[in-house]
Amino acid sequence: MIAIVKQSASPEQLDQFVSWIEARGYRTNVSRGDNETIVGIIGDTTKIDPFLLESLDIIDQVQRVSEPYKLANRKFHPEDTIVDCGHGVLIGGGHFQVMAGPCSVEGDNLIEIARAVKAAGATILRGGAYKPRTSPYAYQGMGEEGLDLLLEASAELDMPIVTEVMDPRDVQVFVDRKIDIMQIGARNAQNFNLLKEVGKTTTPVLLKRGLSGTIDELLMAAEYIMSEGNPNVILCERGIRTFETRTRNTFDVNAIPVLHHLTHLPVVGDPSHATGYTRYVKAAAFAATAAGADGLEIEVHNCPQEAWSDGAQALVPTEFADAMRRIALIREAITAELE
Repeated sequence: MIAIVKQSASPEQLDQFVSWIEARGYRTNVSRGDNETIVGIIGDTTKIDPFLLESLDIIDQVQRVSEPYKLANRKFHPEDTIVDCGHGVLIGGGHFQVMAGPCSVEGDNLIEIARAVKAAGATILRGGAYKPRTSPYAYQGMGEEGLDLLLEASAELDMPIVTEVMDPRDVQVFVDRKIDIMQIGARNAQNFNLLKEVGKTTTPVLLKRGLSGTIDELLMAAEYIMSEGNPNVILCERGIRTFETRTRNTFDVNAIPVLHHLTHLPVVGDPSHATGYTRYVKAAAFAATAAGADGLEIEVHNCPQEAWSDGAQALVPTEFADAMRRIALIREAITAELE
C-alpha cells in the first residue's frame, strides 16, 4: 500500500504519520520526489482501511499495490534511483555508464586493458576474480590475488570496479577491501542467502538476471537485497536461455523498457554474455542503448584468443573504442530534446 502525502504537509506531520503506521507493526519506506512524497506501507495491509488513511489531513490518496515487490516498485518510489558507484561515478536518473574489462583477471595484462577501456570512455572497470563455471575443471579465478590487481588498477586510474561475489562468506572480504560494486551473477540470481548477505551492506550491487529468470523473478531478487536495507541495486539484463542455439543466450531488449516502467532502479545491458560472440556484441550494445539502458557491461581483452575465459565474446580495445563512439551518438539521439 502507498499513501501519497499532500504537498502542504509539514515534516513534523509526516514524521507523526510514519510513527503512527510503524506503531501498528508495519514497515515504511518514505520516498521524497520533486513533485510528491510517497509513504510505502509494507506488511499485511489488508487490515488497513484506506478510507481511514485518506481521512487524515496530510494524506491525499491511498493505493493498494498488488505486486509482491514493494521496495523495488516504481509505485513506491516514482523518481529514478541514482546509485553512487564511487570515484564520482553515478548511474541511473540520466547518468549513463559503461563497465568494461576482461571476463577474468589474469595478471599484469589487467592494467593494460584498464588503461585502454578508460581511454575509450569506460567509467567502471569490470573483471572477475572469482568465476562461477559450469565445469569444475574450468578456470575458477585468481581469488583474492585478483581482487588485489583490480584494486591496484582502480587506484591508478581512479575508476570504480565491479567484480563478482559468489559466497556469502566472502561478502565481508569484499566490504573490507572496499570493492566498489559487488556483482551477483546469473547463476546466483536466486541464491537467497547471498542476496540477503549483500543486502546487509551499503555497497552497490549489480544484480544479473537469472539464466531463465522472468522479469518478476529479477525484481524479487532485488527485493531480497533491498529488504535487508541496501537500496543500491543495479539491475542487469544479460540474456536468457531459450530454444535458440545460434547465440549464447537470447538478449531480451524488451526487458529494459519494461523494467524502467516497473522499477525505479537503474538498468544496464550486458551484450557480451547475451550474445556470446564478438561479432554480435556491438549491435546488441547499440540496441540496449537505444532501448534506454542506464549503462552497459562489455568484455574487452587485449588478446581474446589467449583469454582464460570467454575470449569468444570479448572485443579488442580498438573495437571497443569504435563501439563507444557509436554509443555516444545513440545516446545523443535518444536524449535530445526535439522541438
